[in-house]
Amino acid sequence: MGVLKMLEGDVPGRIVVLNHEKMVLGRHPNCEIVLDNAAVSRRHAQFLENHGTYFVEDLQSRNGTIVNGERIEGRTQLQDTDLVKICNVVLRFHAVMPPTVDPGTITVPGDTHPISPDTAHVKPGVGQTTASLPPVPMDDSNAAVISSMDASSVTHISLKVQPEAKLAAVLAISRDLGGALEVDEVLPRILDSLFQIFPQADRGVVLLNDNEADKLVVKASKTRHHHEDDIVEISQTIIQKAVDTGQAFLSADAGTDQRFDSSESISKFRIRSLMCAPLVGQDGTRLGVLQIDSKTSAPGFIADDLELLIAVACQAAVVVEKAVLYHRAETLRDLERELNFATQIQLGFLPTERPHIDGYEFFHYYEAAQSVGGDFFDYVTLRNGKIAITLGDVAGKGVPAALMMARLYADARYHLLMEQTAGGALTKLNDDVVRGGHGHRFVTYAAAILDPQAHQLTIANAGHLPPLLKKADQTVERMGVDHANLPLGVDGSLEFEEAVFDLDPGDAIVLYTDGVTEATNAANDLYGMQRLIKCIADAPTGIGELGERLIADVEEFCGGRAQRDDICLLGLRRLQV
Repeated sequence: MGVLKMLEGDVPGRIVVLNHEKMVLGRHPNCEIVLDNAAVSRRHAQFLENHGTYFVEDLQSRNGTIVNGERIEGRTQLQDTDLVKICNVVLRFHAVMPPTVDPGTITVPGDTHPISPDTAHVKPGVGQTTASLPPVPMDDSNAAVISSMDASSVTHISLKVQPEAKLAAVLAISRDLGGALEVDEVLPRILDSLFQIFPQADRGVVLLNDNEADKLVVKASKTRHHHEDDIVEISQTIIQKAVDTGQAFLSADAGTDQRFDSSESISKFRIRSLMCAPLVGQDGTRLGVLQIDSKTSAPGFIADDLELLIAVACQAAVVVEKAVLYHRAETLRDLERELNFATQIQLGFLPTERPHIDGYEFFHYYEAAQSVGGDFFDYVTLRNGKIAITLGDVAGKGVPAALMMARLYADARYHLLMEQTAGGALTKLNDDVVRGGHGHRFVTYAAAILDPQAHQLTIANAGHLPPLLKKADQTVERMGVDHANLPLGVDGSLEFEEAVFDLDPGDAIVLYTDGVTEATNAANDLYGMQRLIKCIADAPTGIGELGERLIADVEEFCGGRAQRDDICLLGLRRLQV
């Protein structure tokens, strides 16, 4: 199993075990490997394992991922002892655990040992739970031969009667439950073991709560004699008593037990002696009921027998909770796997390289608030050396927005290539959105076509925030405000206007989504347009440095608070002559 050893960082020597097929490294607390460092992107890179081969993949981080001194693009296979540098943290990859490692330096899933800032820690996994039965008073004065017992008071199992059989059964049950994660397979074995312990038992049943149906359902049942008359019937009176009180009890003669004198099912099912114990979760939730009964009057169940049944019920409750947690974790893992796959697909839509045009420099940054999002951008090369720089924001976030984004991405490229003008492409795209039946979901979209020969930028804006122009004298102004139109999908009859701007040497253009201006801090204050304009005005001249300064300023303003919306940022600058 591969590991990462920290060479440089706050805890040199720390070992992180790569024990999952995919482990994302980043600043966000939901990452498997968290680096608490402002220079690290929220989802910076991921380590992948496929049949013993390991890869590292940069997730379009703003500061990049370095392997053996070279910045990587996309996925790169790792070899033993390769060096991976992420900002100021240097990690050495080992295909197997180094032979001389201090166990105290190892971090694995389930280890909650905190690691200092700028170092990695792995999120703890799902732990086991314990079960107990809370003490509930019970009136036994009217019972024939009654014993009731709180499971919380049972610290050991009495072995006075049939000690060898009881001990063997307890060990068998413990063995069956030890690594069990499938309830339907384990519960019948519990009943088999109980029938070995209690030769007087004629019937046994385990019921579990069905949360969706809001009722108890039979999950396992057993009869000692396989005759038609021995089909297990359930007395709701007894079962409900155990569930309502949360207490285990036995009755040596249920037919004369006045607690059940209103129940016809007691006599109908010929129940004489019985034991019943609820399965109670760690938080007190009633998970189900375990019951065995006898149709004969002697020998009946005794108090020692109830102790054993409570112990078995506690073990069964642990298995049930563990199985629920396991299947819930499996469902979440499946969902996470699908979302991660969707993330990779969505990132595959977005450009990985910036355009290379003489006399111009470019910058882009994208980060979704969730695994996938509705913001998107693109560079589309047109005829005559022109290039379209586009930026869109689908209303909402998450999977629905991402699905609509995927369609718009393809439609927008098609119309730009066919129309060759920003206004014409937006008019066609708007018609597609209106006809697409997307309900009330709308899209803001901006297309800027750069003519690098004429040094002109033509902008068509569908309800998007206005691009910002930074002049060489550090002044910042909004572009095309008078020519902005409604968002896509609002009115199918719109003809989108264009605005043309001459670009002087040193001019820089910034396009952005509302994830920037609507970023909030702990006091719920908005980052806002004025702070954005001031940050751009005060930023360094180069477009890359400007973009980095803007991202850092937004993150500093938010103070580590999780972003509520997708953030996308594009920039271009005409170089000085």
